[in-house]
Amino acid sequence: MTSAQDYRISGDLSVKAHTFQTIIIGSGAAGLNCAEHLWELGIRDIAVITDRLGAGTSNNSGSDKQTYYKIGIFGDVPDSPMEFARSLTAGGMCHGDLAYVEALGSAPEFFHLVRNGVPFPFNRYGAYVGYKTDHDPRQRATSAGPKTSMLMYQGSLANVRRNETPIFDGHEVIGLLVAGEREDRRVIGAVALDREALSAENFGLVVFRAENVVLATGGPGEMYRDSVYPPGQIGTHGLALKVGAIANNLTESQFGLASVGFRWNLSGTYQQVIPSYFSTDANGEDKRYFLNEYFHDMRREATNIFLKGYQWPFHAERLQDFGSSIVDLAVFNETSQGRRVFMDFRHNPVADHGLEPFSLTNLDDEARRYLERSGALQSTPYERLQHMNPESIELYEEHGVDLRQPLEVAVCAQHCNGGMRGDIWWESNIRHLFTIGELNGSHGVRPGGSALNSGQVGGVRAAQRIAHVYNGSPLGPEDFWKLARPQIRALVADLRRHLNSTSELGLRQARLQIQERMSEYGAFMRSADGVAAALDAARAQYARMKRDGLKLTRREDLPLAVQNENLCLTQIAFLAAMKALIARGGGSRGAYVVLDEQGDRVVSTKRGTELPHRSENLAMRAEVLEVKWAGNGDFEVYPVEVRALPDDQSWYETTWREWRQGKIFTD
Repeated sequence: MTSAQDYRISGDLSVKAHTFQTIIIGSGAAGLNCAEHLWELGIRDIAVITDRLGAGTSNNSGSDKQTYYKIGIFGDVPDSPMEFARSLTAGGMCHGDLAYVEALGSAPEFFHLVRNGVPFPFNRYGAYVGYKTDHDPRQRATSAGPKTSMLMYQGSLANVRRNETPIFDGHEVIGLLVAGEREDRRVIGAVALDREALSAENFGLVVFRAENVVLATGGPGEMYRDSVYPPGQIGTHGLALKVGAIANNLTESQFGLASVGFRWNLSGTYQQVIPSYFSTDANGEDKRYFLNEYFHDMRREATNIFLKGYQWPFHAERLQDFGSSIVDLAVFNETSQGRRVFMDFRHNPVADHGLEPFSLTNLDDEARRYLERSGALQSTPYERLQHMNPESIELYEEHGVDLRQPLEVAVCAQHCNGGMRGDIWWESNIRHLFTIGELNGSHGVRPGGSALNSGQVGGVRAAQRIAHVYNGSPLGPEDFWKLARPQIRALVADLRRHLNSTSELGLRQARLQIQERMSEYGAFMRSADGVAAALDAARAQYARMKRDGLKLTRREDLPLAVQNENLCLTQIAFLAAMKALIARGGGSRGAYVVLDEQGDRVVSTKRGTELPHRSENLAMRAEVLEVKWAGNGDFEVYPVEVRALPDDQSWYETTWREWRQGKIFTD
């Protein structure tokens, strides 16, 4: 690490500058894991840059027993990296070589977490016993409880601190610095705002000169009104897109039932104990047990509530034949009418509308056997939850929520499967720029919990590439500043545009417009007209921001203005991808429905038929939609063919030689 130096940009404007071999932007489980592995591989001249240490998704999200998906390593059920990769690619929109790499890395990275102290349970033989999760044909999933990703984050952070890796907390990255054009373009550093120095003449600008930049900033949770992400999750998609990084799979996200006060996923045991659902008007009056309007009998209704445990994300296919996503649809219909929806753990589902009373003996075999085998036959959902998973109750208690009171819920954005494109080393098309964790878009429709594995594998793969190929020094000061100065001046001009703005549009209003637009038209209910209108509105909003800036009441709000601008650009990219997919004949797949009055499908419930929509266009599983910045607030969207699973017939002696020579890291 070099000591900070001041460099003049123009006139009387100077910036503080640091030089590192590699910087990691973001401080979640993926970014900290990468920092750990870089240090282990001998790259010690590194730094972590983060806006708020501990405020990210890894340290603030989970579920009843948050899932980590890994290769099967217990019992007599056969598994292999290629079988694992087939599961990752089964839903489509996932390159085979990336899936294979994630499969191969799953066991080493899982045991790295075990060494870090993450308490994954094992039996008396030492077997890490698994269970099935959504889209999982085997029992590959495991969990350390509701706080799995928190424990991952805490273990990595302890190691990063033990290694004395510098952490620049309170630094909002507002731009990436690049050199070269087209295929020769590479990243050379980044620019941040020091939140503690925003009142300074130079706005608290800090420049980082680096040979490599690793982006690990998570998903764009703030893009949605109905979101289970921790508040403030922006991602850095906009920053990466602006410098020419290509995105993919932006059409693919996950949505599921979550609590809306304290934000938490309501999967697993929360549903398997079969709580009652009811809705009220906005004032808490006019109580209705609305699920009874959708099912002909209590057996099917109660079983579907149970199935939401491990079929938790909304899925278009589960709208058919009275599947479990009918629960999501019913909740959505209530909230769309301005009503409030609650889960009630004090009571079993309440029968009316001609349904028979609830009984634990009147369930489909899968649900009944699960509860019997778990010893969860207590009289109320709360008692069953206490028996099966007391930690899930304690977690809410830690946040001042008593599950013996009704819990308000909604269908919320939960995870973004799309993101920036990366190769098998998680390097983007911008050389020396790596995107890992949720920011990387390696998956289309994926098994639950595989994202945590992907983030860990991506971290070690980026570290390996850097340590063995990109281990040189950053661009020299003279060349760096020649390239960086005009880019920094442009960023300063953007800051001044906001400070001097005459716009009437304030920060909160701008953010709400983005969020309302995305939850209404770009979440799990989509249509050609809705997406097109939302895209036009997002483009117009972005153009106004670029022209007029945003109204600030104080200088300390500059980071929020930059966030809003980049979040709006990110939204344009997502909506452009959705529009292109629908125009290409794309239908309902994974976690969203494409509404279409001429569609070939409807949803049939006790209410009758509703929600005409398109079925999935299965041919489109064989392609990934890529998205590239075209300038002026617009994007090119084009399909690329999914790369097949590799035929890995490697010979040991050849591999050993190529490994010793370092060829495996460059080929």
